[in-house]
Amino acid sequence: MALPDTAPLLVGLLLIFHALGAWAIVEVNMEDKVEVMAGDTAQITCMFTTDEGLGGTTIQWFYVLPNKKRQRIYNKEPMHEAAEQNTPFTDRISLNVTGTAAVLVIRDVGVKDNLEFICVIKTITPEEAEGRTKLQVFKSPTFPTIEAVERGVSVNEEDPSKIGSCSVKNGYPKPNITWYRNNMPLRITPDEVDLKSSITIESSGLYSVQSELRMKVKKEDKDAKFYCEVLYFVPGATKMTESQHINITVYYPPTEVNIWVESPKGKIKEGDTLELRCENNGNYPSSITTIKHQNSGSSVENNKMVRTNVTRLDGGVYECTFTETDNFEEISGSTKVLVNYLESAVITPKDSITVMEEEELKASCNALSSLQTDITWFKNEKLVSKGNSLSVKSATFETAGMYKCVVTVPEMEGMKTSGTLQVNVKGSPQILGPGVQEVETYETTVNLNCSARGFPAPTIMWTTSDGKNLNALQTETEDGAQSVVTFKITSSVKVFCNASNDFGSKVVEFNIKAIVHTTPTTTTTTSTNAITDDTVIYNTSTTNTTIPSTNITFINDTVQTPTKSPNIKKESKGFVIAIIIIAILLLAILGSVLYFLYKKGRICGRSGKQDFSKRKSSKDNIVVEMKSDNTEEAILLGVNGEKQQPNDQ
Repeated sequence: MALPDTAPLLVGLLLIFHALGAWAIVEVNMEDKVEVMAGDTAQITCMFTTDEGLGGTTIQWFYVLPNKKRQRIYNKEPMHEAAEQNTPFTDRISLNVTGTAAVLVIRDVGVKDNLEFICVIKTITPEEAEGRTKLQVFKSPTFPTIEAVERGVSVNEEDPSKIGSCSVKNGYPKPNITWYRNNMPLRITPDEVDLKSSITIESSGLYSVQSELRMKVKKEDKDAKFYCEVLYFVPGATKMTESQHINITVYYPPTEVNIWVESPKGKIKEGDTLELRCENNGNYPSSITTIKHQNSGSSVENNKMVRTNVTRLDGGVYECTFTETDNFEEISGSTKVLVNYLESAVITPKDSITVMEEEELKASCNALSSLQTDITWFKNEKLVSKGNSLSVKSATFETAGMYKCVVTVPEMEGMKTSGTLQVNVKGSPQILGPGVQEVETYETTVNLNCSARGFPAPTIMWTTSDGKNLNALQTETEDGAQSVVTFKITSSVKVFCNASNDFGSKVVEFNIKAIVHTTPTTTTTTSTNAITDDTVIYNTSTTNTTIPSTNITFINDTVQTPTKSPNIKKESKGFVIAIIIIAILLLAILGSVLYFLYKKGRICGRSGKQDFSKRKSSKDNIVVEMKSDNTEEAILLGVNGEKQQPNDQ
């Protein structure tokens, strides 16, 4: 029984130490706080010193309850140590003692572990010491979300309007939200800026914070960027994160209204399609825009007006009015539209003018326009004069005709008008071409053309040298008349074209020489009766005669022969003579051949009579008669090649 013997000894020792005043000294040192992220492992160190060493030292750990009472969670004695049962830390803590350091290890720290922990060191003597450390647990919140107000915000609102809301969740300690407008922080300002926040503590102990921004907006806020900034804590630092930036719709009344011509670009002319547009520098949903033409009073409730095929009457002032339907305040803007015009060309004298030959011709052309014009005169598509006046000092028949006055506006493409003037020149007719025209023709039908200038239009008559009147077709031309006559000729004849009007007459003579051309006539005689004693008698002949014709046409006052000309007549005579010579040579050769055959006795034996009817006729018994246009004589060539008189036939 050692213990009963030892107890008095220990008590005695204590009395001795107490009497001597030799108590053990105990000191404890701990950090004020230990910071750790939720979910990590926390280590709280308790540094202590004692004269007795570890053999007689007791270490105890406590945490402070909300009511300030202590709750022991771990106890270590010289001979025994263990975590207290039925505490929030029973399964998550352990104690590591090394030398004079006792480290309390807490695993899987949560935000509920954000407590104050106490380390108590006791010795055998009644002396003890303690230290305190506050465990701070941190949890980063989620990324902030921001939502802008869906509807627009009016600058006319009396109270601050909601701009948006910003929220952040599951942070510890509680995150802080700050609002910004264009990078400038917003603070609560009476009647101007209002910030309302709400805090929610989740079942996990984490904080969720929501903040709402309300403010009175201005027109400048239509382009402002709003966002929120979240400030939160981590071990040893402070962090910040920004939300997305938002923009709100700001409704504000206009201070200016603009109206302009959308099309056409540049100057406007009659006939164009006019489109006007109207805009204001406001942004108000409940408003009415009206465009009105002050001259006519017509209007449309729209920011666009279209007018087609405009005239000068569509010019003038157009006004655009903006009406705010909330308070019916109005603001207007206007523009002036000029529609350029070009009236029809006016020629003086109107339609036509008649002047005497060699008199002066004067005419003028004008067109009323809002812009500068250019005037040109044309005749037969050729430029004859520039400017509004047309002047000819001495008119001739060449002056007569249709003139066109063209008025254009150089500044605007497409602005153009024109008018015409018929110029007539009075005077005795003039027949185009020489007064006497010589014509030779092979044809039996001729066409004669006679053109005369003059005003009034001449009357054209056709007559022949023997006093006959020829029927002809007459047509009026730009400067006179034209007539064409067609008739048959059998011999040379003179034809007269007589053109006359109120101021005189003119005659042109056509001397038509008819040339008759005859081709050689070939007569073939074939014997058909039996003749006596080696004589073939010619008693049948066939004559073929061809006479060509020539068509003469007189066109445009000039006598022409489209098929043959006088040069052709000379060539034709030479051709006929050559044909006659060749025919004579061929007949001579044929006669020689027949004579040779006859001498040889191969045809028509030279003795005795022959019954011609019993023989077949052949080209051995042919008598050819050649006649020319220039002789009455016929040459007979017999089989003996001798010349025979016609009466010998």
